[in-house]
Amino acid sequence: MMLSGDTVPRLVRGVRLTEDKARNRWVVQAPERLFVPDETALHILRLVDGARSLDGIVDELVLCFEAPRDVIAHDVDELLADLIERKVVTT
Repeated sequence: MMLSGDTVPRLVRGVRLTEDKARNRWVVQAPERLFVPDETALHILRLVDGARSLDGIVDELVLCFEAPRDVIAHDVDELLADLIERKVVTT
């Protein structure tokens, strides 16, 4: 699924990104589900705020990491498409 640059992703109602202090890791909590994002997913999910566009998320990540914009955009699109399919993220 290719999302457009002006798409504004957000977490689905009832889903939240929280720090599990007991286990010293971040988790995505959803009704009756729990996801443990890897470091790449965590960087992306922290920027999914319901206000920032897909282009804005990619731009922010380009500033943080030394990788080509098209590679970052592909990774972001792939992750968000997967999370949309799992009903964790919506647009």
